[in-house]
Amino acid sequence: MSTFMPQTIDAYPLEFTGSGGEYFRVWIVNVLLSIVTLGFYTPWARRRTAQYFYSHTLVAGSPLEFTAQQRRMVMGFVLLVLITLAYNIAVRTGQDTAVGLFLLGGAVLAPFIWASAMRFRLGATRWRGLRLQFTAGWKEVYLASWPVFALALVWFGVFFGMQMLSPEVANALQAAEEEVRKPRMPTFTAAMAGLLVLGLVLTVLCVIRLEYNYKSLLVLRAQVGAERGRWKPVYMDFVKVWLATVAVFVATVVAVWALVFVLAGSSIAMAVASSKSLGLWMVVILIAAFVGGVFLMFLASAPARAYREARMFQLMWNNIGVSHLARFKCHLPSGRYVWLRIKNMLLTLVTLGLYRPFARVSEYRMKVESVTLHVKGGVEQVAGVMVRQQQGGLGDALADAAGLDLIG
Repeated sequence: MSTFMPQTIDAYPLEFTGSGGEYFRVWIVNVLLSIVTLGFYTPWARRRTAQYFYSHTLVAGSPLEFTAQQRRMVMGFVLLVLITLAYNIAVRTGQDTAVGLFLLGGAVLAPFIWASAMRFRLGATRWRGLRLQFTAGWKEVYLASWPVFALALVWFGVFFGMQMLSPEVANALQAAEEEVRKPRMPTFTAAMAGLLVLGLVLTVLCVIRLEYNYKSLLVLRAQVGAERGRWKPVYMDFVKVWLATVAVFVATVVAVWALVFVLAGSSIAMAVASSKSLGLWMVVILIAAFVGGVFLMFLASAPARAYREARMFQLMWNNIGVSHLARFKCHLPSGRYVWLRIKNMLLTLVTLGLYRPFARVSEYRMKVESVTLHVKGGVEQVAGVMVRQQQGGLGDALADAAGLDLIG
């Protein structure tokens, strides 16, 4: 609970003071050095990027700070590289037992890796001398991670059920009595299809639940001074966002294929009217339509992904706060954000990737400047009390000792 209850409420829109041109210089240096060093410059590049965006993000007139130790970012990167190399060696040399142990260990350690990364990121974030902390215990982290293990059980049940429902298994005894039996492809029945669909649905629900559990735990166990985060969303709010995203994706796919059929039909009509070698034109048109359709299908997921990102951003920042002292409001327009993402994607393709830093800045700016911070009692009073609370807490040493930068 908060140690004081101020009455007045002041609103502070968040600001972003960076520009695409400035970030382009940071980005191009990061890209070139990462290429020259075969990717080993990555932790330094990530730190420079985070420092740029943090320092140009103003919350109530004061910039954020990214104070992460470079040593810990390098340690996390090297650890992941070594694990990846060991796994790839096991796969290529056919060491099935080692591969299985890697996958099992990865599933068991995934919650630990996530929580360690969250401790690192929040501990490296400062505002007006205040450091964020992630205070969840390991028991809480693993309890929130139950969808990971439920997912494994779901697919174990699906594979076991597929075998039981297979007609080949049902007729195994009769087949064993036959001396000669012609090989045939396994039969895929309606029951097996239903079981597979059920597995896919449960998989999506587990993924949504895991996302909800992690985000709620992150907010509720985030702390500034002695003040904890406040969280309002429920699981069904996340389900609704995912359902709306699926609807946007389906609508986009239908529109894309309709456009492909219209263009292909008009091309065939023109070929019939103007060419005597219709066969060659038909082959060219069909190949072009197929390649274009695959490419457009890839692009079709972009609006849905941007829509989901915008809706999730709205859901989060409209429903979180800091104890009873502060809350956030977000007015990010989903439609405008989707169009911005489409424009940025097309310009990035046309410029062979050189527009990417400008795209990232424009999207980040739209999201940040759609958020307003409402503080009870004014920023100076609240920040002053939180600083005194922080000095009486565990201190920065413990926060510095916890966590590594393990997630990209």
